[in-house]
Amino acid sequence: MKSYTNTLVRRLMRHNVSTPQIAGYALASLVGLAIVLAAMQFYRDASGLFAGGDSGILRHDYLVLSKQVAIGSGATAFTADEIADLESQPWAEAAGAFTASRFKASLGVDFAGRGMSTETFFESIPDEFFDSLPSDWSFDPSEGEMADVPIVVSRDYLALYNFGFAATRGLPTLREGEIGMIPLRLYLRGSDGSTLRMRAHIAGFSSRINTIAVPQQFMDWANARLAPGSAAAGPSRLVVKTNTPGDPAIAAYMRRHSLDIAGDKIDNGTAAYFLRVATGAVAAIGAIISALAFFVLMLSIFLLLQKNRDKLHQLMLLGYSPSQAARPYVMLIAAVNTAVLIAAIIAVAAAQLLWKPMLEAVGAPTASLWPTVCAGVALMAAVSAINIACVRRIINKDF
Repeated sequence: MKSYTNTLVRRLMRHNVSTPQIAGYALASLVGLAIVLAAMQFYRDASGLFAGGDSGILRHDYLVLSKQVAIGSGATAFTADEIADLESQPWAEAAGAFTASRFKASLGVDFAGRGMSTETFFESIPDEFFDSLPSDWSFDPSEGEMADVPIVVSRDYLALYNFGFAATRGLPTLREGEIGMIPLRLYLRGSDGSTLRMRAHIAGFSSRINTIAVPQQFMDWANARLAPGSAAAGPSRLVVKTNTPGDPAIAAYMRRHSLDIAGDKIDNGTAAYFLRVATGAVAAIGAIISALAFFVLMLSIFLLLQKNRDKLHQLMLLGYSPSQAARPYVMLIAAVNTAVLIAAIIAVAAAQLLWKPMLEAVGAPTASLWPTVCAGVALMAAVSAINIACVRRIINKDF
């Protein structure tokens, strides 16, 4: 009986179905879904251009801020109120202060048969603001002068040594893995004339922080040991973790408070922000097309039900249930939406093959297609569920 009912209703539906309407829905839904998924995939692929080592996948960026310095004046420190105001901004997740050394320091090394030494400086920041930390990034104050101090330097400094200093003085160039094996002599001199001699080594490199960094525990211990009478000044530099890189509000805030941003982070962030806005606009257009296609399908199903109203009503009087009457329409929706989903995934995969060589040529490896496929399945499942619920509601209400 169930098979006979399904066959009868399918015959009624085929008799009055409007093929152009169903085809129009399928085409519009395919275009809309393909645009949404293609925008999603392109965003994930192009994110590699801006998400290089530090900024995550365009979700976060780290800005090093300082106040603008007037000619003849020293660096201006940030006050506690200014730091609190900065952290209260909607685009700022957290701010970390640079702690500067209040003592003089120099580093010495015996390298390639030569003894070299240079004056230097140290800064420290909270560990969570580093892009990566070496495994031995720690300092035990109880070891005192016997400790081996780990140092993290900017990768720019290594490049300056290799291509500037070493090249002009006949010294060998160094790679990151090699320089960490070179023992360093660390000389510290306090404001009261006291001195410390310690061991040190380059433990790692940072692309995010342009400084010579030591652990916070060492900085606090050395400042207390060598400059006990000097008051700690406010930080002259801050590192800020942002959640919306390139937000125009960031640049406006910097101009309003006369703050400088180290490096080209603001330019990269602006490009990343533009990418998000552009892909969001494209995805919104696709979503609008998909929504219009949804209404086209519902209108087509509604017209079918109205054309078959009398015959379906007679079936109900004979004892057929609303679910039996709705089943062929449900099958039609499922079949059309499945075909649309498959075609949209094929279209996105073909589009990725077109832009993949161009992105890889500028150093952005393309991302996996599977997350986009899963998003497409979830979207079409939701659309199909809404379609089916609407059809059953119409049949239950009218019949």
